[in-house]
Amino acid sequence: MASDMAQTSFPWLTLAICTPIVFGLLVLAFGRDGNPGATRVLALVGAIVGFLVTLPLYTGFDPSTASMQFVERSSWIPLINSYYHLGVDGISLWFVLLTAFITVIVVLAGWKVITERVAQYMAAFLILSGLMIGVFAALDGLLFYFFFEATLIPMYIVIGVWGGPNRVYAAFKFFLYTLLGSLLTLVAFVYLWRSSGGSFDIATWQNLPLGMTEQILIFIAFLMAFAVKVPMWPVHTWLPDAHVEAPTGGSVVLAAIMLKLGAYGFLRFSLPIAPDASHSLAGLMIALSLIAVIYIGLVALVQDDMKKLVAYSSVAHMGFVILGFFIFNTAGMEGAIVQMVSHGFVSGAMFLCIGVLYDRMHTRRIADYGGVVNTMPRFAAFFVLFSMANSGLPATSGFVGEFYVILGAVQHNFWIGLLAATSLILGAAYSLWMVKRVVFGEIGNQHVRELLDLDRREFLILGIMAIAVLAMGIYPAPFTDVMHVSVDALLKHVAASKL
Repeated sequence: MASDMAQTSFPWLTLAICTPIVFGLLVLAFGRDGNPGATRVLALVGAIVGFLVTLPLYTGFDPSTASMQFVERSSWIPLINSYYHLGVDGISLWFVLLTAFITVIVVLAGWKVITERVAQYMAAFLILSGLMIGVFAALDGLLFYFFFEATLIPMYIVIGVWGGPNRVYAAFKFFLYTLLGSLLTLVAFVYLWRSSGGSFDIATWQNLPLGMTEQILIFIAFLMAFAVKVPMWPVHTWLPDAHVEAPTGGSVVLAAIMLKLGAYGFLRFSLPIAPDASHSLAGLMIALSLIAVIYIGLVALVQDDMKKLVAYSSVAHMGFVILGFFIFNTAGMEGAIVQMVSHGFVSGAMFLCIGVLYDRMHTRRIADYGGVVNTMPRFAAFFVLFSMANSGLPATSGFVGEFYVILGAVQHNFWIGLLAATSLILGAAYSLWMVKRVVFGEIGNQHVRELLDLDRREFLILGIMAIAVLAMGIYPAPFTDVMHVSVDALLKHVAASKL
């Protein structure tokens, strides 16, 4: 894999990680005096500054090299030779920006809705933002593991404190599933540390000569953690529960960013460290992905709860991402990464729309709505747009990634491509079926008749998400150009056997 570029003079990545965390701690410290207005403003300033400090990563990024950029390295735990080692390449760059962007949206989304423990709510998301950026930027195995596990704590608190009636059950299930999956990864990390002569450097691990048995065991250990996080079928059952109980902001971050941590783990660890095992087990991974795409798509069709429907659609879309990784060609890999970013926009926007309806009627059941377009025309326009993007309509971001992956799948095997393409039909079926019953038709009941359309804050949030979805769908080059060289380098590395 690519080596690091020279250490940068200015620590942009540390700033990207620490800014939201510091603001989160400030919000906690100053937000206890019963002044929620000032707390919200401080949280919003923190989120915006956190986003602004990630922009130099994009403007100063050199897309012509696969080397790690903005590298920072200093001693962290000398006893075990672990370093505070950060850097981004064309694969991880967009996830750092996406995380910071979504944090701004989440703070705005909770502006009026969250009335209790406002400081703790805002602080949890700001701290979570810094930790997730840490996952995408870490180049040291132990540092990655620290950030990867630490993200559980704020999300556990968000679901457990501000969630729905079954929030404690959902929070425990989320925590236990993801924690248990990660324990085997720690075992694999310790094994790699010993095998590499006491190094936690991820690039060193990627170039380590490993036998087939070692590779398969390491691949399975990684699979346990990353499959739960994605989540892949059949370890996906925690996700619908977590989504249904989480507050709107929790669902947005969970779908837009946290599911990507697992998929990113495959790119950074599973594929480059165990390339022969990845090729050997590719059939299994493709089969699991196709089950997620088709079976979970059918499960989404029969849901009566809007959040559950979008949660299951997330499992199907992330199945598409894993499929793109394991067909080992450029179209599939780039399509999968684009799909991850697009899914961040689209699923986040879908949960924001459901949150708008829930704030007004306190129900997520599809049957409780009907004819919303008659009373909320501006909202209906956004909801239809995002639902279309969710089903992969051309000119929306949802189309770009899926089309790339289907193209890659057809190059790999026509029948796999054909099965993958059914996701477009199923996606359209469950998305439009929900739109038909919620938005169109006669006004369903008196509650719908009394609904008020979007206020300025809601219009701003959904407007920003709509611009992102359409911009990426109409002109995806800024997203794809950055990753070309890094993806090619990864595919070359995975194509070279270690045996």
